[in-house]
This record gives sequence, structure tokens and C-alpha cells, in this order.
Amino acid sequence: MTPRVPGGPARRSRQVAIVVAVVAAVGAGGWFTGTQMQSPADAAAAHQPPKAGPVTVAVARQKLTATVVAQGTVEFGAPQGISLSGPVGSAGEDESTQRVTKLPAEGQTLTEGSVLMQVSGRPVFVLRGSVPMYRSLGPDSSGEDVRQLQSALRRLGHDPGAVSGDYREGTAAAVGRWYESKGHEPQSPGVADRQQRGDLEAAVSSARLALLDLQTGGGEDGGTATGAASGEAADLRLRAARQELDRANAALNAFMATYGTKVPAGEVVFLPELPVRVDKVKVKLGGSLEGDVATVTSSDVVVQATVPATDGAALREGMEARIEAADGRQVRGVVSRVGGVDAGRAGDEAGAAPGEAGKAGTDGEPAGAGEAAGAGGAGADPAAPVPLEISVAEPGPLRNQSGGVAKVTIEVGASEESVLVVPVAAVRTSTDGKARVQVRRDGRTVTVPVTVGLAAAGLVEVTPGDGALDEGDRVVVGR
Repeated sequence: MTPRVPGGPARRSRQVAIVVAVVAAVGAGGWFTGTQMQSPADAAAAHQPPKAGPVTVAVARQKLTATVVAQGTVEFGAPQGISLSGPVGSAGEDESTQRVTKLPAEGQTLTEGSVLMQVSGRPVFVLRGSVPMYRSLGPDSSGEDVRQLQSALRRLGHDPGAVSGDYREGTAAAVGRWYESKGHEPQSPGVADRQQRGDLEAAVSSARLALLDLQTGGGEDGGTATGAASGEAADLRLRAARQELDRANAALNAFMATYGTKVPAGEVVFLPELPVRVDKVKVKLGGSLEGDVATVTSSDVVVQATVPATDGAALREGMEARIEAADGRQVRGVVSRVGGVDAGRAGDEAGAAPGEAGKAGTDGEPAGAGEAAGAGGAGADPAAPVPLEISVAEPGPLRNQSGGVAKVTIEVGASEESVLVVPVAAVRTSTDGKARVQVRRDGRTVTVPVTVGLAAAGLVEVTPGDGALDEGDRVVVGR
């Protein structure tokens, strides 16, 4: 009898199943490991960069506006220095001893007849005139400076009579009334002048009496003819007396021609335009007069800025500007000066300048680089700054921001409607001078001739030539 092994058949079945499962697991692990393993060649190939291709950008259709943007400084316009042309007071006054007794006031608005300052207690007036004060004006003076003094006196309500350019009694009287209306004594003849006048008048009287005495027979032989010698001596005495009287009269007349109320050289400053604003005071109270005493400006607000020559070539006087103050408020202005640019030529080429600035250079050169460099004139340095002045008729928030910073935006051109635009880098210029772009289509690169127009913000307007170019086409901007 054969003995039974406990669990024999069932146990063998389980063992067979376990073996099969192990074999399957080992096979699956080997398959997975095999799929994840690479040869060195495969690994190197997997890490190679993809094959190089052109970099493209889609053609867009939009309105294009070209602007020049700069940071500027808010200032008052037309600054000019003021200096005195001579001493105040009498002609004999020593200029080195004169001292400032009342300073100009910064921010003060000076109109015609205003007192700028006082020196040694004497006023310094401001009048309108194109000829600067360069001498004292008084009786016997004549010239254009006298004429503009007479015109100013008439505007101030002190009629000098005829505006002839000759300083006569009417002008002297008007000067006196003007000074007195301002609370100041006119520069009338002083003690020395009055004494000299008296001496000269006395000399005339003495010479006249001497001549009369001879003419009426003041000598013993004046009425008898005792001999030829006596008659000849009497004639000589009469001739000498007449000559002495003539000399005395001439001296008195010369003195009287300059005797009267005068305007000392240092007491008037003529300025071409009024009113003006005192911007800076350059003297100290009690100080002496050396050089400029103050700087004045117009009351107009301007913004001074600089731009590169490539931007300056597209600007011209009369262009409108948008100015943004530090607090964000905006005002309008007008370009009143473009330094370093031929204004006449810039005006003639104003319509073409923005488009010309957008033309492409040689292959690999961004559009506009070559043309813009020449727009400022032959030999112009593209990096040289161009000064601008923008006038602001209604300064608003800028009025009290002298010395502050403002952002200036000037529109130099705009398309009337939406146009095709591409990046500036997409435009190339052939050796024949014609512009073109390269377009990717169906895996190929096609060259399309174009005409360039307005350029702004890195984009340029293009009009396709023989080849078609549409919105959405991909143009090559790099490799």
C-alpha cells in the first residue's frame, strides 16, 4: 500500500503557478529595461539642438504713429543778463564807491517804468528799447537812444514834445516829471554845475562891459586923433575886447548845451521786450556793481530738452508737443526751436522725413539706420544731441515748476488709416537700393519687394510690390 503525501497534487499546482508568475515578471522587467536603455550614439543624438530655421514674425495691419519722446526741464524763456552801463547819479560819481541799497526781487515782473533796484539810494529804471543804454543822456544829446527814451516817456504819460531824437527842454522837463512821479529826485544840476554856470555868466558880463567901455570912449584919446599910432592902438583894444566876449559866450553856450536835467548811464536799462521776470539776482545788498546784476526772462514757460540727431532730423519748428508734468497732468506746447537742424530744409522735407527714417539699410542693418544718420545733414554725428525748445502758451501745472522735469512727446507722423507693418529688422535693402522682405510660405522663403513708409516703435509701414504680402504672413527677422 502506497502511503499518501499530504497536499501533494494541490501543492504541486500552486508551485507551478508561482514559477510561471515569476518567469512572467522577470520577462516584463527585462522588456521595460530594454526599452529605457540607449546606446551612447542614441543618447548623443537625442541631446543635439533641433535643426536651425529662420525666425519669423507675423505681418500686422494697424495705424502707425511716429513720436519723439524726451525728458525736458521746465524753464522761463529768453533768459538774459542785465548790467548797468555806468554809475548812477552825477557824472562825477565814482563807480567804485557805489553800493547796492535795494536788491532786485526774484520772481518780480518788470513792466515799463518799473524800478529794478537802487544803487546808493538812486533808482535803476527799466524801459523798452532795442538800443542798450551806453551813455548818460541830457541836453545836447541826440541819437536813437534819445528817440527811444522820448517814446518811452510818452508811453508813460510824460509827453516830451517831438520824438525827434534830440534831447531838448521838453525832454528834460518830461524826465523831471517822470522821476518825481516815482518818488525820486531827477538828476538836476548840482552845486558845482550851478557855480560853474555863474562863473561863466560873470565872464560874459565882464567881457561885454569892457567892450562897451572902449566903444563909448573910456580912454583919454578915444575921441581925439592925436596921431596914427593912437588910432591903431584903439582898434587893437576894440578887436581884443570883442574876441574876449566871443570866447566867453562860446564857453557859456557850450556849458549850457549840457546843463539841465539828465539821465545818468546807470539809471536806465533798455530791454527789447517787456514785461520780463527777474529770475536770478547776482548782487548782494551793500555790494559793489561788477558784471551782471540780475538775470531776467520772459514770462513765457518753455521746456528745454535734447534728443539724438536721428530724432532731431525729423523735427521742425511749429510741431505740436504733449508735455506731462511730474504729477501726471498734461499740457500742450509747440516746438519753437530745433538746434542743429536746418529748419528750412526740415520744413521742406517734413512729409518725407518720417518715411525716409524708416528705410532699410544694407543686409543685416536695421531699417532707418543709414537714412536717419544723413537726415541731420552731411557729416552729422548720429549720437550728437540736438537741443529743443518747446513753448507752452498755457502752462497751467508747469507755471510753478521752474527747474522741474517734464516728459515731452512730439508726434512726427501718422498713417491716415491701418497699414501693413513689419518689424524694422525684417526689411533689407538690395545692392540696387530697393527694399524687400523675406516671407516663409510652404516651407520655402520667398522674396517680396516693398516700399517702406512711416517707421515707429520698431515697426515700419510696407507696401508690397510685385509679390503679394498679406496680414498674417510670416516675415523673416533673423536666422
